Amino acid sequence: MGGKPRPLFAGLGLAAATAAAAALPVAGAASAQAIVTSAGPDKVSVTVYRDPERPAARPMNLEWLNGFALVSEVRHVAIPAGETEIRFEGVAGGIVPESAIVSGLPDGVIEKNRDAYLLSPASLLDRSLGKRVHLRRTSRATGAVREQDAVIRSGADGAVVLQTQDGFEALRCTGLPETIVYDGVPEGLSAKPTLSVRTRSSRPAEAAITLSYLASGLDWQANYVATLSPSGERMDLFAWVTLANGDETSFVNADTQAVAGRLNRETVDREEPEEPSLALTCWPSATTSDSPTEMPVPPPPPPVADAQEIIVTAFASKSGIAGAPAVMVSQEELGDLKLYRVPEPVTVASHSQKQVALLARQNVKVETIYRATVTGREDDELIRPVRILKTRNRRQEGLGLPLPAGGVAVFGEGYARPVLIGEGSVDDRAVDEIVEIRAGEANGVFAHVVRTSGDDDRGEYQLTATSDQPIPVRFEAEFGGGPDEIFAAKGAKVGRRNGRPLWSVTIPANGSAQLRFRLDRKS
Repeated sequence: MGGKPRPLFAGLGLAAATAAAAALPVAGAASAQAIVTSAGPDKVSVTVYRDPERPAARPMNLEWLNGFALVSEVRHVAIPAGETEIRFEGVAGGIVPESAIVSGLPDGVIEKNRDAYLLSPASLLDRSLGKRVHLRRTSRATGAVREQDAVIRSGADGAVVLQTQDGFEALRCTGLPETIVYDGVPEGLSAKPTLSVRTRSSRPAEAAITLSYLASGLDWQANYVATLSPSGERMDLFAWVTLANGDETSFVNADTQAVAGRLNRETVDREEPEEPSLALTCWPSATTSDSPTEMPVPPPPPPVADAQEIIVTAFASKSGIAGAPAVMVSQEELGDLKLYRVPEPVTVASHSQKQVALLARQNVKVETIYRATVTGREDDELIRPVRILKTRNRRQEGLGLPLPAGGVAVFGEGYARPVLIGEGSVDDRAVDEIVEIRAGEANGVFAHVVRTSGDDDRGEYQLTATSDQPIPVRFEAEFGGGPDEIFAAKGAKVGRRNGRPLWSVTIPANGSAQLRFRLDRKS
């Protein structure tokens, strides 16, 4: 095919087209309006807000993150005189377009658009409708390659119809391997998520533009590591800030913050534009079957990083704490919210998680409690209490700083290395509040409830708590009846917790304790 330009894109595969798209000029731009492309930010700042509906005990799902971020970018752009479309490539894929604020333009913004169509086999075909391309065929028998000009006459929905000098035909219905070769990228397609704005300037200018917007698909949480002393009276507490980015865009060398607290933000259901898919359909050669055969679409390229990859930027020893971590966030007040600022730029990569040290506290006073919930429906039943680590968030106990919500891994000191003894969670806790960490079901401490008389409506019960621990342990029984129940203990003082009766007692080493009580239910 002498004299023809060398094809820049071969086939309908996305990988080859994506790799070169950013380097190509946009074809077919109107002469009355200049197009300026900013390939990426010179500086970026990311402030991540947690998903307000996700409980502290539920880990983040990188494939479905419902937090969000405030992204602020600084880009330097040369703006010609007249009307110009400025394309900001590489914004977050989850950008909320109506939240975007653009400042720094000489004469402001006329309009802004979230460019819906990214470069893909289907969008490339649709945007080339009616245009001349090259059709390349390879002989199965000889391997000979034949190339001819063709014009695309139908889009990606259904059979792709091409017009050649021989007439009209459907792509890949001849039985030969066929490939469309494009000379360029049609106008409006981008290999990266893009926000475009239209501006008008009375003179050429070099502008430092600040682009700020909200983006979905990010989240964060705290992850705590508690190492309990053999006596159960002290613990070392270490915590990470874990940032998760489920978006397709990486934020490189970003000034990064995380905000704790519940933010009043209205959730708006929006319909994202559907990107066209490419399904090539034709009838098998030499048949009249009315059952079309679909040609498989090539799979998308693999993700750039494993979904569960965690990048660690600080250091903790096997015992939980090793002095001051290399990098630790600083806490700032933000009205009723708490802001945790990473002291140096970090990369929050796409489809990955990053951890930065949050706090390190040694010798925190803690009390171990074994708590059982009794409903009064039990009869000769064995109840396994939950082991709870309880402290108060103040300096006297070794804390005294806001604790953001997150999961807790509790370790005990083993002979050669720490041993995991339970996993729990902690909710947001302000200074001076009670902090309780549920560390899983207890082993060696049990509660046995027997009804001694009556029935489910009016009954007498005996609760026996036993322990095989070589030291005395604190036991609590919380009676979880409803408002229609009357609880009465016999021969023991009972307090209240969260409005419910609570019996608290110390079980002696390898011993037991008993409580007799009555439950009456109103009819």
